[in-house]
Amino acid sequence: MKNLLLGAAATALALAATMAHADQAAPSPASSAARNTGVKPTYGTFGFDTAGMDKSVKPGDDFYDHANGSWAKNTPIPADKSNYGAFNTLDDLSRTRTKGILEAAQADPNSKIGNAYAAYMDGVTVEAKGLAPIKPWLAEIQGVNDLASYAKVAAKAARSGIRGPFRFYVGQDDKDPETYILSMMQGGLGLPDRDYYLDQGEKMAAIRTAYVAHLEKMLTLAGEPDARSRAAALMAFETEIAKVHWTQIDSRDADKTYNKMALADLQKAAPGFDFAAFYAANNLQPAQLLVAQPSAVTGEAALIAKAPLQVLKDGLLLSSLHAYADYLPDSIPNADFAFYGTTLSGTPEREERWKRGVTFLKESLGEEVGKAYVAQYFPPETKAAMDQLVKNVLGAMGRRIDGLPWMSNEAKARAHKKLAAFTPKIGYPDKWRDYSGLEIRRDDLFGNALRSNAFEFDYNVGKLGKPIYRWEWGMTPMEINAYANFGMVEIVFPAAILQPPFFDPHADPAVNYGGIGAVIGHELSHHFDDQGAKYDETGKLNQWWTDQDVANFKGLTDKLVKQYDAYEPFPGAHVKGAFTLGENIGDLGGLAVALDAYHASLGGKKAPVIDGLTGDQRFFLGWAQVWRRNYREANLRQRLVTDPHAPSQYRADIVRNFDAWYDAFKPAPGGKIHLAPKDRVKIW
Repeated sequence: MKNLLLGAAATALALAATMAHADQAAPSPASSAARNTGVKPTYGTFGFDTAGMDKSVKPGDDFYDHANGSWAKNTPIPADKSNYGAFNTLDDLSRTRTKGILEAAQADPNSKIGNAYAAYMDGVTVEAKGLAPIKPWLAEIQGVNDLASYAKVAAKAARSGIRGPFRFYVGQDDKDPETYILSMMQGGLGLPDRDYYLDQGEKMAAIRTAYVAHLEKMLTLAGEPDARSRAAALMAFETEIAKVHWTQIDSRDADKTYNKMALADLQKAAPGFDFAAFYAANNLQPAQLLVAQPSAVTGEAALIAKAPLQVLKDGLLLSSLHAYADYLPDSIPNADFAFYGTTLSGTPEREERWKRGVTFLKESLGEEVGKAYVAQYFPPETKAAMDQLVKNVLGAMGRRIDGLPWMSNEAKARAHKKLAAFTPKIGYPDKWRDYSGLEIRRDDLFGNALRSNAFEFDYNVGKLGKPIYRWEWGMTPMEINAYANFGMVEIVFPAAILQPPFFDPHADPAVNYGGIGAVIGHELSHHFDDQGAKYDETGKLNQWWTDQDVANFKGLTDKLVKQYDAYEPFPGAHVKGAFTLGENIGDLGGLAVALDAYHASLGGKKAPVIDGLTGDQRFFLGWAQVWRRNYREANLRQRLVTDPHAPSQYRADIVRNFDAWYDAFKPAPGGKIHLAPKDRVKIW
């Protein structure tokens, strides 16, 4: 699953073929809404905040700053955030609305979401219970006396949502997308990525020192002896794990990570860990499974086999405190936040309790809350307008495919089949989750969290042997995000993102196409990026291009990698073009098809000039506006290592590859982002 904002975890537009080949897109419903209602848009006079521009910055030097510079200078990052921008503004609105829903539900003793929220908000009871709720589990960990019992307790930890030596989930088999299969991945690290252990730079060294101090403090808070030596031993063990871990770049390669093997063969290849017992502890007996990083898994198993048992137990103990910190007395989450929130991301303060409570409800009873949310805040008119925008963008993509100079006719025919196979998911699921099997108690926050994690785990592994859940969503309606699911051949847009500045029914259509239109195009283009293009019209990982198509495509994507490699937010700290390639292709293709769709929506008429700005100028400004974001330095540095998306500034500046942008803004040659025509990357 590829999403708009963050690199996603596990996995997560029906249209006739004639629409994919349509010659002209239908007019956007937003255009008539803006003209006929007389209602002002949320931003500025036509949907764009011109007051946030910095016109002293030339578009050809930095389009992001030209469009957003004054906003960036005058907008502080709230104390409880690591970064702040358009996504956060909508997330704040979504959470405030959700808070109102949950507070009203609290009055009903029979409301599951009301009882869950009441339990979360009862901090007095949480403090009074102390560590008593988690002590039986910590005692179970300390009771581990051999590798066999370690494997079983690690399995129980996985069902409880606690990080262990390996991660696993049930998802579609990439080469048999009508079948669910168990997938397994590398794990075992408390820091965000292998680079945090292996990078010898001064910044990473300081984080490692702080991490060991953090481990020592958490062990001390849990009442454990010898905290300092145990923290150092765990750090040494995790460093050895980091050495066998795959890089982020290799781990995003769909071909490299597709490794199907029998459980018995995995056991032979990695005899240091009892995988059969590990899975059997959760009533799983997979004949076959997919192993994403085989050498990392076998390497970790060998390290586990020779590690001191206390180190293995401490890994689970500290992972447990991290996973359940928010449901324990403040001394635990405050210490946890001091490292993960402040040291790693630069965030000065924890969020208020109600905000954390809303997050908990979104994670534990998300679709139950979502039903109430869309009933209040997602009007049918918005869904109808999005349906039309999606059709227009899909039509534009079809025309783009027809005009590709680098793709063979054979591959173009298959690309149209894939385009015609898309399933639209807009706003909210057609079928809601059933939470009747989840027990929620008004006086038991820790227990609610524990049972919720087990409920989600059982739901996921319960898919094995069943038909594919094609109605399923990977995000709640309250999410400010969107995603592409390769196996399902779908793109998904939750209700909460379909608001200004992404989409405003009262804004100029050019701004909407530059905002949500390009977001639609971004997710659509993911299905044709360097990984998504490996999946055919059925969602199967299957090479459907000719070898020459692949070579031509790589020639173009290599240019995009080089372009992004050159970006350097901090001295010596570059964007990784190969790591962010999929998202950069998504931005490049998404903006291209959205611009075409906007032009087609004009029906052959010339776009009006508004406030001295042409239609194409407003389109590109609309794109730049959605990427407004200020970062704390620690957060941006972390993203350079772990986030497959480029920083927002460079996402906005992708306009430098568009001839239409040069025509619209007339940037002079020699500008910092100016590219000669031969250097502009055009893929989709």
